[in-house]
Amino acid sequence: MTTYKFINSILLSVFIIALTSCNTGTKTNAENKTEEVLPEDIVELRADQIKLANIQTGSIEMHSLSGKLKVSGIVSVAPQNMATVCMPMGGFVKSTSLMPGNVVHKGQILAILENQEYVDIQQNYLEARNKLDFAEADYKRHSELFKNDVYSEQNVQQVTSDYKNLKAQVKALEQKLAMIGINPSGLHEDGISSSVAVVSPISGFVKTVNINIGKFVAPADVMFEIVNSDKLFLELTLFEKDADKAVSGQKINFFINNETEQHEAVIYQTGKSISSDKTYKVYATVSGVCKNVLPGMYVNAIIEAAGNDVTALPAEAVVSFDDKDYIFIFDKNKEEKGKPLTEYRMIEVHKGITDAGFIQVIFPEGFDVKTAKVVVKGAYNLLSAKKNAGEMSC
Repeated sequence: MTTYKFINSILLSVFIIALTSCNTGTKTNAENKTEEVLPEDIVELRADQIKLANIQTGSIEMHSLSGKLKVSGIVSVAPQNMATVCMPMGGFVKSTSLMPGNVVHKGQILAILENQEYVDIQQNYLEARNKLDFAEADYKRHSELFKNDVYSEQNVQQVTSDYKNLKAQVKALEQKLAMIGINPSGLHEDGISSSVAVVSPISGFVKTVNINIGKFVAPADVMFEIVNSDKLFLELTLFEKDADKAVSGQKINFFINNETEQHEAVIYQTGKSISSDKTYKVYATVSGVCKNVLPGMYVNAIIEAAGNDVTALPAEAVVSFDDKDYIFIFDKNKEEKGKPLTEYRMIEVHKGITDAGFIQVIFPEGFDVKTAKVVVKGAYNLLSAKKNAGEMSC
């Protein structure tokens, strides 16, 4: 490879010398003659120079280029796959055996809490339920007596009100018991307990443990964080100018940390607005099971941009100079002092996506893409000669 580069450097040097050597004679013999001044965007070559520089021209073609878009983002989980475990009614931690990273299943006991209030609410519920049984029987009896004109309407209304109030009280206590994990239908006078079990609402792994034995847990305190990593998604950030390059269904290859292992994802949704920092969100579902991919990880991703038919040239046909991109096109053949010459014109263009050795080229307004003959090989030789040789006429 080193020898190849060395030979190329020699050939380029020879080419530049060949281009510039003619200028000396021209200046010596042109003291009393008017010398042609070439425009800044023209390069003029003889036939032997064209051969030495390996200049080849071709036409502009339409190609379907997909291109690759490099973006970054983080690994996330859907809200339904992440759970924050709290206790609606506080208590002291009686026991727990979990550590961060432990795998848990839905319904598994995470901890046991103890509190006198658990006893009180069970007692209140059982008392209210017993009163409701009596009030219901009394309500039915008074309703029958009222129908037979034995009981006054006012008394029936009072009994009805008491019955409905007790019924509402029992329903409310049932809901409170259910919130702390006690099944009201299975509760009886001999089953009152001062402790309740905190169970996992989802299957997954324990991300955070914020409790220890003896600690009092308030209703607002987070006891555990549980994450189900079976269904992960990527939250990727694109710049505003690339918003049209990502659509639902596109495949994504991504990498985590410094790993070389490639993971796959598929875009399922794109953002509907541009953020204040001119970025755009894209969301993709991780395909398969990736053991090393965890929520919160930073990722680098490559989006296979959707293919479009665009005007394209071989990548080597586009050259860069002073932070601008150019191509060379055949301008005309002419004869000067009995020597045949060829002029090539330098045209400023803008580059688009690159794919499979071709590059999208955006031409200036009014450029005729159908008839133009573009230098597809040797463009860098023309650029080097133009930068180093000054005037190209011979």
